[in-house]
Amino acid sequence: MFFKNLQIYTLAAPLALSVAQLAEKLAAKAFQPGSSIEMQRIGWISPRDNGNLVHEVGAQFLLALRAEKKLLPASVINQAARARAEQIEEERGYRPGRREMRELKDAVTNELLPRAFLVQRDTRIWIDPDAGRIVVDASTSTKGDEAVQLLNECVEQLGARPWQTVLSPVSAMTAWLAADEPPNSFTIDQDTELRASTQSKATVRYVRHALEADDVRRHIEAGKQCTRLALTWMDRISFVLTETLAIKRVTPLDVLTEREDGANDEAERFDSDFALMTGELGRLFPWLETALGGRAKG
Repeated sequence: MFFKNLQIYTLAAPLALSVAQLAEKLAAKAFQPGSSIEMQRIGWISPRDNGNLVHEVGAQFLLALRAEKKLLPASVINQAARARAEQIEEERGYRPGRREMRELKDAVTNELLPRAFLVQRDTRIWIDPDAGRIVVDASTSTKGDEAVQLLNECVEQLGARPWQTVLSPVSAMTAWLAADEPPNSFTIDQDTELRASTQSKATVRYVRHALEADDVRRHIEAGKQCTRLALTWMDRISFVLTETLAIKRVTPLDVLTEREDGANDEAERFDSDFALMTGELGRLFPWLETALGGRAKG
């Protein structure tokens, strides 16, 4: 159960809450299905479908967030509102003004919402209390921020904020490529992106392609900087580091997938995989943070 895309956040201090205390705080914003006229809802659900809002394995916490949204495109609302406006114009002899058009759109929206398609998205969140770290399994910072914002609302003085390092990922990755020298215990893989900082934003991407040091240096000398770089840590985990400090395409390598499968049921296997993931990623983060100059203060 490895998280695939990591949005990472840090706390000012270790999280001094028990499972029961954290679950009690989350309960105030537990997920409740929205009414027929609500556009969206968000709240906490049980990550293991057992009613518990916090799942603990080896002093690591797992949470899950559910976002529910009605699919009602603006084009559909506008089309229906225009048809209503044309009908009013025929009856009155003049078109509705701006204010009345806004009211028409609101009325149309309320009429269409009960028939709109409903989609749900669940997001998993891992909290390492002792390390003061929150990891959201999300492909975009918007989804990560959504989860952390709700967590900040539930836990007073939590102070979770995006992970920041002394060196920017762009400057560090560019330096590693320019010197053809990855940081200690890392290897550079075959995917990277180099982008110009000028208005043109000219971009070169290598996908499953060996990086020729001379070619890469020429691009860097021409003003391009590295915005994405595939790395492997200690032959255990491969991933792509981005310019925003997101970690994407996390893949455990053979040394991890060849685990001893002594777990007899799904629950034991889940806990075993969660413990493996948190253990390995928990060791990776300090190495990567060191490679990026350490954690930024303030």
